[in-house]
Amino acid sequence: MNETRTGHCLCGAVMITIPANDEVGVCHCGMCRRWGGGPFFAIHCKEGVEFSGEENIARFASSDWAERGFCRECGTHLFYFLALNGEYAVLAGLFDDDKEFAIKEQIFIDRKPGFYSLANETRNLTEAEVMAQFSE
Repeated sequence: MNETRTGHCLCGAVMITIPANDEVGVCHCGMCRRWGGGPFFAIHCKEGVEFSGEENIARFASSDWAERGFCRECGTHLFYFLALNGEYAVLAGLFDDDKEFAIKEQIFIDRKPGFYSLANETRNLTEAEVMAQFSE
């Protein structure tokens, strides 16, 4: 496994490098589903996220505690940034070397609509369980 992973948006205006991590988290909250049209598949990074072409990144404050980033040129969704602890959730689909990726956790599982289901066995957290983690 490489020490880092590199990905990019559709047009290549933004390149992103993250520490190597094969664990994918999935969010089923209404905001993530509205933003991307379905569940949000992400690699969580507490540090080591680097951007090339950062001038092409637009950030939208989607709540008091987080921002969502996307490419200004092609509109590709890039990340969810949690301002409380500086953690990035980078979209798993940005990376070509995804053969080792595995879904490890699903959050807001009680908000998942009935029209899709993931077959992976994962740790599942409800909205209340996720929000309780922020109050600790």
